[in-house]
Amino acid sequence: MDESTFNEIAEFICGYPYRSGHELTKFFQRVGLPQFVHDGSTRRLWVLETLKACNREQLALVLKRLASPFEYGGNQEQIRTALKQLNNIFYFEGFKIILDGNEPKFKKIAVDFSDDGEVTKEMKLFPPPDFLSIGLRPEVGKILKNRWDEAQNCGKAGTYLSAIIIMGSILEGLLFGIFQQNPAEANKCASAPKDPKTNKIKKFSDWKLAEMIDVAHQIGWINTDVQKFSHALRDFRNLIHPYEQMNTKIYPDADTYQISWSVVQAAVNDLVSKLQTADNTKKINVKGPQHVKKL
Repeated sequence: MDESTFNEIAEFICGYPYRSGHELTKFFQRVGLPQFVHDGSTRRLWVLETLKACNREQLALVLKRLASPFEYGGNQEQIRTALKQLNNIFYFEGFKIILDGNEPKFKKIAVDFSDDGEVTKEMKLFPPPDFLSIGLRPEVGKILKNRWDEAQNCGKAGTYLSAIIIMGSILEGLLFGIFQQNPAEANKCASAPKDPKTNKIKKFSDWKLAEMIDVAHQIGWINTDVQKFSHALRDFRNLIHPYEQMNTKIYPDADTYQISWSVVQAAVNDLVSKLQTADNTKKINVKGPQHVKKL
């Protein structure tokens, strides 16, 4: 396969869904290739080199696993999205993956570059996560799901700035909801913001997004890479202010949009991983305050 195809497959493995280094190792174990163990290096470059080290049969196993319904827990929306994205990558190589029941199979296709067969890269779509699985109240989860869909609609329409602003609000609403459900842990954190007049921890509604990100990281709910990229997304979210955009001269495009989605997805995956499975000893408290912060 072409180098660009390998690059896109590596990016897909790392980001759909977001996989940490440990999760990348587990992915290759599920493929049946336990000899590949992530060494702590940059995830995408490691996956790229791993793919190149595979022989033809091993690479086929990797690609089939990426399209397997079992890799997505049977979630039909995620399966359809995965197949669409993968086949968009594979088109220029002259094949696609189809599902025969739950078994992925390769199928040759004709690559057509004529006007009638013009190919356009489709925008990557990410299905909304189950926000209730990370302990958010139903009404908050509904708002965030609606914003998730709205941001993707903006992306498809090419209004990338609007999409990124909405993504920033999703990240803020997600963290705020988690703090509401776990107030003791959040308030005991050393970096929890204090009111300078009273020296008491501020109400969650008064926390800035930057403070939420840093507290979530210090508690251990999000990893360092997600913390840093979340701050970058916060900076882009601030382009909602016209003078901020005028001063920075930043104009988000399709690539910025896709990167921002990866950040939001990574934050969700970290929260699910850390809050649901930490030592298998703690359940997320699904009860909490009755009020919801206006995003």
